[in-house]
Amino acid sequence: MSTPSAKIDNYAAAGCIQLAAVFQDQLLEEPLPAGASGTVRRRQQALITTAQAACRDCPLIVDCLYQAIVEYDVAGYVAGTTPPQRAQIRRVLDVTVGPEDFDTLAGATRRDRQVNHSEVVRLRNANPHESLETLAQRLGCSLSTVKRHLRRERGAPTAHSSAQKPTIAAVVAAAASVTDSPLARRGPQAA
Repeated sequence: MSTPSAKIDNYAAAGCIQLAAVFQDQLLEEPLPAGASGTVRRRQQALITTAQAACRDCPLIVDCLYQAIVEYDVAGYVAGTTPPQRAQIRRVLDVTVGPEDFDTLAGATRRDRQVNHSEVVRLRNANPHESLETLAQRLGCSLSTVKRHLRRERGAPTAHSSAQKPTIAAVVAAAASVTDSPLARRGPQAA
C-alpha cells in the first residue's frame, strides 16, 4: 500500500506533469485537420513518440488508463492511448462514459432551458451544504423543481448499481488488445 507522500511523489514524477507542453499541445488534444501537411503529421508523430516514452516510465499509468477508460472522457494523449483508441477500448469492455458537463458541476446554467434530473442530483451531491433554495437559484429553476427531482432520486435505484465497472486487469487487457500502449508492454505485473 502506498503512503500519501509516495502518491504525491508519483504525481510529481508523472511524465505528463514534467512535459505539460507536449501533452497539452493542440496536435495531441484535437484530431488532425483534414489535409494536414506532412510537416504537421511528422510533428504530431514526434509528440506522440515523446508522450509514449513518458507514459512508459510513469508510475501512475495503470490508474491513469483506468480513469481515462472508465471514469472520464478526456481529450488528448492519455496513458499511452489516443481518444479513438480509448473509444475502441470502451467498446471492447462495453463501457459508456459521458462527457463531463463542467458548467453544471460549477453551477452555471442558462435560464432558458429545462433542468435535467441528473443536473439537480449531481449539483446536490457536489454541494450538500447548500440550501435547496441556493441550488434552485444556481440551476435557474424553482424550489419545487429541485425538490421534485430530489424526491424522484430518493425513490429510484442508483444508476451505478446496475452497471458493473470493469476490473483494472480487464482494462489493461483490453488496452493491450487495441493498442501498442506502453502499459501493454509492461506485462501482467502492471495490473
